[in-house]
Amino acid sequence: MRLTSAQQKFIIDIYTLANKIGVAYGNLCPIAVTAQACIESNYGRSKLSKDYHNYFGLKCGKNWKGKKVTFKTKEEYVQGVLTTIKADFRAYDSMEEGVKGYYEFVDTKRYANLKGITNTTDYLMKIREDGYCTSYSYVTNCMTIVNYILQVVAKDNLVDIIAHEVIDGKWGNGEARKILLEKCGYSYEVIQARVNEILKGNL
Repeated sequence: MRLTSAQQKFIIDIYTLANKIGVAYGNLCPIAVTAQACIESNYGRSKLSKDYHNYFGLKCGKNWKGKKVTFKTKEEYVQGVLTTIKADFRAYDSMEEGVKGYYEFVDTKRYANLKGITNTTDYLMKIREDGYCTSYSYVTNCMTIVNYILQVVAKDNLVDIIAHEVIDGKWGNGEARKILLEKCGYSYEVIQARVNEILKGNL
C-alpha cells in the first residue's frame, strides 16, 4: 500500500489534533484514534467527513443537541451480513471540532476503560467490545494501517507542523506550553529549536 500525499496530510492533521486534544480527556492513544479516522472516513474523503467534519462515524444518539445530517450506512449485526439503515450523524464545523467531538463522545462511563491506555491494539479491542461499532473486522481493519501511520508521523515534517502551531499560539505559552508538548509525547527542546530556526528565517 502506498499512501498519497493527501492521505499522508490527513494522517498528520488528525494525529496532531488527536495528540493534543486527547490529553485533556485522559485519552492517550492517538495512533489508534488516527487509524479509526482513516477507516471511518476513508482518509477524509467520505461525504460525512468532507462536508460535515465527522471523521469517526459518530451517530447522534438521544442526547445530541447539535447539528445533524442523515445518511445511509451499513451495519454488521450478524457476522458477515451487512444491513443498510438510515441514521442521523453528528455534524461539525471544522476538523478540530470533529476531533474534539470524538473525545466528547467517548468521554462517558461506557468508554471509561479507554482512559490511560497507550497500546494501540488494546485500545481498539476495548472500544470494539464497548460497542463503538458493529463491524466484526473493525480491529483488524484499523490495525492494517497502523504501521503506515507510524511511518508518516515519524517524519521530520511533523516537527515543522508543530513548530508552526507553536508560533501561531496554538500550544499556549511558557511552562504550560512545555508541559502540554511533553504530555503529547513531543520533545520540547526539539520543537523549540525548530521554532527558533523558523523565527530566524531558516525555513
